[in-house]
Order: sequence, then C-alpha cells, then structure tokens
Amino acid sequence: MDFTLLLIIIFLALVFDYINGFHDAANSIATIVATKVLTPFQAVLWAALFNFLAYWVFGFGVADTVAKTAHTSSIDLTVILAGVIAAIIWNLITWWKGIPSSSSHTLIGGFAGAAIAHGFRDVTDPEHAGFKIVNWLKDAKEGELLPSGVVIVILFIVFAPLLGMIISYFISLWLMYSSKKNVWPKVLTVVLMLLVLWFLSSVMVSYDDIKKPRFESHFWSVITEPANIKWFLVAVIFYSLAIFNLLFSSFSTAKAEKVLKKMQLLSSAAFSLGHGGNDSQKVMGIIAAAVAVYIKSNPNIDMSSGWLDLNVVLPSEKDGVKIDGVMPGWIPLTCYTVIALGTLSGGWKIVKTMGSKITKVTAFEGVVAESAGALTLFSTEHFKIPVSTTHTITGSIIGVGVTKRVSAVRWGVTVKLLWAWILTIPVSAVLAASIYYLLKLFI
Repeated sequence: MDFTLLLIIIFLALVFDYINGFHDAANSIATIVATKVLTPFQAVLWAALFNFLAYWVFGFGVADTVAKTAHTSSIDLTVILAGVIAAIIWNLITWWKGIPSSSSHTLIGGFAGAAIAHGFRDVTDPEHAGFKIVNWLKDAKEGELLPSGVVIVILFIVFAPLLGMIISYFISLWLMYSSKKNVWPKVLTVVLMLLVLWFLSSVMVSYDDIKKPRFESHFWSVITEPANIKWFLVAVIFYSLAIFNLLFSSFSTAKAEKVLKKMQLLSSAAFSLGHGGNDSQKVMGIIAAAVAVYIKSNPNIDMSSGWLDLNVVLPSEKDGVKIDGVMPGWIPLTCYTVIALGTLSGGWKIVKTMGSKITKVTAFEGVVAESAGALTLFSTEHFKIPVSTTHTITGSIIGVGVTKRVSAVRWGVTVKLLWAWILTIPVSAVLAASIYYLLKLFI
C-alpha cells in the first residue's frame, strides 16, 4: 500500500509540475508577446527550451528547502498526497480565473496545511505535535547567509516582488541616465562593470573547490560547474545591459528600440531559465520528501534497485559532518522535461493580465522587467529560497512602470494580485487539511 501511495504521489507531483508550466508560462513570455518580439507560439517554444536547459544550471538547494517544509520523521505519505492534491486544485482554479497566483506558495501551503492537520490528529511527540510539525524557522548553518523554513518563504511573498521592483527600478534609471549625451553616464557604467567583475570573481567556485570536476581541463571544469554557470549568466545579463548603456546615447530612437527587442530574447531566456530552475526543484523536493517518509516506514528497503531508482537522500548533518544529498538523475531530468511541456501548453488568460493589465509594456520595459526578474530568481535560488516567479516578474513590471509615473501602474489590478498572493498559502493549507482528513477515511 505504501509503495502504491509513493507512486501516486510521484505521478501527481509531475502533474503539478506540468500544470505549473502552463500556469506560469505567462511569467516568462508575457512581456515578449506584449512587445511583439515573438508570436505567442514562438514565445512558448522559447520559454520551454530554457525551462528545460535549467537542468544543467541549477543544483538542488530549493528542492531541499521544500522537502524539509515539515519534519519528515513525523509525517506519513497521506500528508504529502493531500498537499499535492490541494496544490493542483488551487492552481487549476487560479488558472481558470486568470489569476497569476504562486505555484510555489500553493505547494508549500498545501504541504504545511496537511502536515499541521496530521500533527493535531496523529502525532503524540510533543516536539513535533500540532503546529510544531512544520519547520517554521531554522538558524542558518555554517556557510549559509540566511535562515530557512516556512517563515522565510512567507516573508519572500513580500521580499521577492519588492526585490524585483527595486532592481527593475534602478535598471530603468540606469538606462534612462545612459541615454544622455555626456560622459558621466559612461563613467558610471564602467565603474559598475568593474564592481560586478570584482563581485563575480569573489563568488565563482575555483577548480580546487569543485568536488567532482567534469573535465580534466581546469578551465572547462570551472566553466561547466553548475554554480558557476549561474554566475556566468548573471554576467551575460549585466554586461549586455552595460554595453547597451555605453552605446545608448549614440542610437536613434528606432535603432534603440530594435536593439532592445533583440535583447528581450536574452532577458526572457534568462527569466525562463530561472523559472525552470526554481519551480522544477519544488517538485523534486516533494518527491524527495515522499521517499524519505517511505524509507522511514520501510527502513530496510533498497530504493536503488529495480526499474525505478529512488535512491533519494536528503542533505543532513551527523556529528558535525555534512552529508551530501543524492538525487537519481532521472528525477530532475523528468521534472525539467515536464515543466517545459507544460510551458508549451501556454496559459493565455494570465499572459493578458501580466503583459498588458499591470502597465503598458514596450521593449524597454520588457528587457528591464525580465532582466530584473532573472537576477532576482538567480539570487534567491543561490540562498535556497523557493520564491514565486509570478510575484517576482509582477514586482519587476511594477518597478519599471513606476519610473514613468506612479499612475502608469494600474494599482487596482495590482491590489487584486496582492490579495491572491496573500490568500494562496492559507487557502491551500485549509484545502490540504480538509483533503487530508477526507483521505484518512479511506487510507
């Protein structure tokens, strides 16, 4: 029975991954469709490709955070099943209504809500009973800059769009300042280029720190290290903007618009990459949590044998020694493939909201919003924080709209989106708790 439940959870997690793809497709293609750089069909193909390519860029930090939403030692598979079902239902409802809600917070809310219901119903251990069954807040470990837990995820409902808004606001000012025909904007750009070069050199993983180099060549091993690929992409985004800024004042309006439209291909690709890396990991986290719970109930079983390799091991620590996690290759490959297929299915109701209802979007706004969104997603993934790509790109679009004038943003639409964001976790939690109690009547 347990193994059957595990297979059902894996299947439904992949269904959620697919729904996530078409639900959140609008996040990465809305602006590029609105500016007519690509047709809707071309845009979803473009986004789906980079959703899939994220497989080679990102690690499993976000997956680990999601897997540890609740104490896996104190929950059962019914908890995870209820959480996934609730997440699927809420995603479909918001997609049907054309509301760009967060798939990430739907999944976290569902998982936490079902776990809390289990904590009050079946857990007698005082350390994990009731609300204590959820990992609300954990201190940062050595080498980590931020604490982890559901509280941090909830805080980033505000911080992720705010960060996207701030980044897009300053990129917009930077671009507008660079359009002036004097030397000081160029001096500022060169100084920023040198500062970013210094920053990137300080965060790149050196060959000596790579645990499993992919090539004998030091150069190619450093280049292809996933953590470094992410920073190379940050460099590509920033230096593309910087080079444009150095030349901006010499362009005519028509020439600048033409160049910006080409740059949108890069910025939307980067955002799609961040979307794939951020959102696919959440499904990996759910699968990892389900396997951990199954192993707890069947401690002597060999999960690496047979046709289905599920030898998943969550990162942990024993006697002060860190134990690396293990993720069979087929799991991330499948998750990235499925979200890409979901993105190919589109999500045109939400495209309309994201691409035109928040503020009027031109190629200038498109490049800025997508670049800011991508930089935000890369940053939060670095800190292992599962954030909403929906919230991130919305904040970025608002930020670029505010630089024109505050009234350029349609705040009525934005307030409705904010309410959807605020309600997602509690509604998903209540729905998952109800489903959990219903499932317990039959399982």
